[in-house]
Amino acid sequence: MSTTTPSLEPARGRSDAPQVHNNYIGGRWVKARSGETFPSVNPANTSEVVGHFAASGPEDVKAAVDAAARAFPTWRRTPPPARADIILRASHILETRKEEIARAMVREMGKVIKEARGDVQEAIDMAKYMAGEGRRLFGHTCPSELPDKFAMAVRAPVGVVGLITPWNFPVAIPSWKMFPALVAGNTVVFKPASDTPLCALMLVEVMIEAGLPPGVLNFVTGSGGKVGMPIVEDPRVRAISVTGSCSVGRQIAGRCGELMKRISCELGGKNAICVMEDADMDLVLEGAVWGAFGTAGQRCTAASRIIVHRDRYKEFLDKFVARTSALKLGYGLEAGVDVGPVINKGQLASVNEYVEIGKKEGARLVCGGKIRDDGELGKGCFHEPTVFADVKPDMRIAQEEIFGPVTAVIPVDSFEQAIEVANGTEFGLSLSMYTRDVNRAFKAMEELESGIVYINAPTIGAEIQLPFGGVKQTGNGHREAGITAVEQFTEWKAIYVDYSGRLQKAQIDTHPAKKAD
Repeated sequence: MSTTTPSLEPARGRSDAPQVHNNYIGGRWVKARSGETFPSVNPANTSEVVGHFAASGPEDVKAAVDAAARAFPTWRRTPPPARADIILRASHILETRKEEIARAMVREMGKVIKEARGDVQEAIDMAKYMAGEGRRLFGHTCPSELPDKFAMAVRAPVGVVGLITPWNFPVAIPSWKMFPALVAGNTVVFKPASDTPLCALMLVEVMIEAGLPPGVLNFVTGSGGKVGMPIVEDPRVRAISVTGSCSVGRQIAGRCGELMKRISCELGGKNAICVMEDADMDLVLEGAVWGAFGTAGQRCTAASRIIVHRDRYKEFLDKFVARTSALKLGYGLEAGVDVGPVINKGQLASVNEYVEIGKKEGARLVCGGKIRDDGELGKGCFHEPTVFADVKPDMRIAQEEIFGPVTAVIPVDSFEQAIEVANGTEFGLSLSMYTRDVNRAFKAMEELESGIVYINAPTIGAEIQLPFGGVKQTGNGHREAGITAVEQFTEWKAIYVDYSGRLQKAQIDTHPAKKAD
């Protein structure tokens, strides 16, 4: 591994002209081989270019994998506590740059500032947690069936890993993948979403400043077809971790299956809040608004279904519509704004298409439902927070992930029916139950088919010390964060030490005490 000190990207000047940003490969900032770039724009004002980024291709991916492969032997042999020291330093740097990165996130992704700060804070928390793994990375010991023989299992790094991340949590989600991969001793090729490369680049800058050696982390921007799939296809990349759409995830998982390559997929969701007749309605309303419209509904954990007992249905709907109607739509750096834009014009059109689908299916539109193209909102990708009432469980708007500020309110007659409807989609990421009945609460924990269950809280707000992921079509069974985070990035190695001084044959030789019998 080169001992050259990696360089931070050149300081951003004060010029109003958008800066051109390069890839980071082998400890150097380099242009794409094509020389081409693509713009990242502000979704609240699509005429504002946040920056220009390298439009990379397979040659750039090869260079990144070359660098990661060269760096791996030395990084693997670096003691885990020393790797962890770098991750811990990164957490402190993130703390000092939190506001700067959060404000950049508002410009590039569209979150309101308080949510952007939370996104960065999640990366800070993950860094501190994963730094602790540098002195853990637990294996286990167990008795041997033979005398004078020691048996244990230890973790080994996988090798070069590819990380493909989405735009909706452009700092937090990369941290879920990057920090456990690095502390476990892997080297990384990192491809961020093309809608949020600046946020990802700022995270890379933090890792460089923290002292990560050249080649250990390589950053390549560009499209999924020209960058993402070449990462997947390279035989030296031993594992892929991807968060994204179901269609992309299935494509990547299928190819990894053919290549016998380790793959972790975190994909879609169609999450639900269940509201029982005994629920605390003020608590429900606060959670439902946050769950449905936080991050403009662009979360895999968004509460896009709200299942309400008929005894409280009208009360909930009237109050929920009133609160939703009061939400302020706008640019996330402006005071008092509750909901920002969706990420781009394509997503805006998709959300609006689902609104039309809901109308045609016979759902009752009771709030919102329109693209906002008036005044300052007309400069960006804004869609009104939208509520459909009287939705049937089999309607498309109750089955398909919309990924926007649209939620479907579904009436039910019982606790049992609420559970049935909540479980009645192909997804299983996050489900919630509001009730004051402790027996029902525990029954819901048992019966809800999802990787995450909330009681008396909405479907969003996961903490980094517990596993994150879903069941059914939400993913392929892997989990991020918590005690399971290093599983994707380590291999188990069983080790036997025989100090008997003679050949012993497991399952054939038996203990001397048994021979005496």
